[in-house]
Amino acid sequence: MGWLTRYSLRSSIRSTLWVVPVIAYLTSFVAIRIVSHLDDWLQWSWAWKVELPTVQMALEGFVGSTISFIVFAFSSLLVAIQIASAQLTPRIIATTLLRDNTLRWIVALFVFTLSFSLGALARTQEKVQYLLLTGSVLLSGASTVAFIYLIDYAARLLRPVSIVWRLGEEGLKVIEQVYPSKISGDHVPSARREPSGIPGRTIVHEGVSAIILAVDLDALRLEAARTDGMIEFGHQVGNFVAVGEPLFHLHGGAIAVDDARLRRAVAFGPERTIEQDATFSFRIIVDIALKALSKAINDPTTAVLAIDQLHRLLRAVGRRHLHDDVIADSTGIERVYFATPDWRDFVELSCREIRLYGAENYQVARRLRAMLENLDQVLPEARRPALQEELALLDLTLERLDMLPRDLELARLPDLQGLGAPLRARSRFVEPPPDRRAQ
Repeated sequence: MGWLTRYSLRSSIRSTLWVVPVIAYLTSFVAIRIVSHLDDWLQWSWAWKVELPTVQMALEGFVGSTISFIVFAFSSLLVAIQIASAQLTPRIIATTLLRDNTLRWIVALFVFTLSFSLGALARTQEKVQYLLLTGSVLLSGASTVAFIYLIDYAARLLRPVSIVWRLGEEGLKVIEQVYPSKISGDHVPSARREPSGIPGRTIVHEGVSAIILAVDLDALRLEAARTDGMIEFGHQVGNFVAVGEPLFHLHGGAIAVDDARLRRAVAFGPERTIEQDATFSFRIIVDIALKALSKAINDPTTAVLAIDQLHRLLRAVGRRHLHDDVIADSTGIERVYFATPDWRDFVELSCREIRLYGAENYQVARRLRAMLENLDQVLPEARRPALQEELALLDLTLERLDMLPRDLELARLPDLQGLGAPLRARSRFVEPPPDRRAQ
């Protein structure tokens, strides 16, 4: 199984809700057969006898209640998802809700209980099989408890604070994967480099226009080393690529690489995913903040919650060594050019749109300033210019809003809560500079 097939299969399993319930449905057939054989072999029974019609009626009740659980759960979840996507952003459906393992396992329990109870009912036509009946009773009770828990869990899951927290968690995982090396000591970021010389051959995108989801960098590096050349990947993960656009530029001996082998190193899809896209979690959180700041919704507190997670993600990115765009082999020879977002890209994505639409709100302006000032204090020196530029732009934006002097003074105070806990003076609990603490 090739990398592209493995990635597509793994991505489909992670981003779909139906896989686990289908596996539970198929497993129920095996479970029914095993329990039925054990029942015949053990001849196990309860301390009191139950009449056959009573057992059949009970099993029919279990089936009916489980169907009700499934219908109610799916209908309520669909309505809740529609409301949450309308108020937050539609991109939370694929990135958070469909990836939730608790929802998958509860739905799988309902499906397993339904199938098991139907199988028990089919085998309870001439005599009572007490082991099957016991299993149905236990599963039905577990489904009832799970249904009650699902109502509470779904209500908590769809809150804005839960959604942005999950996005922050996913973003941290991707950042650790894409940028595994932490900064140690003084850090001087290298300037962006591009391959010199005219490419010997260019490979264009074929098939259908799509978005780049992931790239197998190891395969590209090995192919470039095998042919003693260099492979330039012309896009970033998350870019939309139309048919006929350049996908690879080949230099040196890499012009001999098979086109199909290189194309199999790139996964495409209809929409961005979070697996290798380091900026996508930022993009979704910013979208939630912008939706909250729209005049139709006017919910600046949700925007502050989004800035909390952007603050958290920027701290993680700022303390890591970002790629220098060129990947070398084991001997140090440059083999692959693969552009990734740099620090300024992350900062601008996190701040520019929120400042544009939310600076007129006290909560947003104060929380944004608190984030930028905190990052300016705790991150390495090389990260400061981009942060100071955003602080200067925030000041210019506030000046142009034509506020009253007292209002302008209030808007310029940093506040980690947005409005309620201004940082009027440096606390003795502020983190030490980066050169005085372990990286």
